[in-house]
Amino acid sequence: MPGQNIGLTMPNGFPGSYTRQPDMIVDTHPLGGSANVEFGTPLVYSGNTVVPFGADDTAAKFVGIAAREIKSALGYLDQNKGEFAPDEAVPTFKRGCINVLCNVGTPTLNGDVYIRIAANASIPTGVIGGFEAAADGTNTVKLTNCKWHGAADANRVAEIRILTCNNA
Repeated sequence: MPGQNIGLTMPNGFPGSYTRQPDMIVDTHPLGGSANVEFGTPLVYSGNTVVPFGADDTAAKFVGIAAREIKSALGYLDQNKGEFAPDEAVPTFKRGCINVLCNVGTPTLNGDVYIRIAANASIPTGVIGGFEAAADGTNTVKLTNCKWHGAADANRVAEIRILTCNNA
């Protein structure tokens, strides 16, 4: 009987999905601000809430990443969007391995993790508040407590390891 092969590579999964246990810490915080936050978005504190990492934020303000949550269809009618709305409880991934989108660069094992804080016309895929695997001068900040944990898949999803809690 001939062998059968389903595929040669396997995608990493979905942004915001945890990838390894048991070394993980996840806390829940209400989402502040007025914008929805997609799964896998970097977060900072704003008072007693979390908000997306923005242009005025620094690596020292990084709190964690919005974890993917399976929402009940009884309480949340739109299941097509992987996001949280303002005032919803956001599981905030503070230590461990989690999948995110890598917008710029090629993640490598133990490679540095950056977040874009300013646009650069020569890098159209760079999104303010998005993760990157390449520095872009003052347009990105390096997260000193995070490392890439391997390559991205065809969907640009890659695994990040948050080494230590920052602003726990």
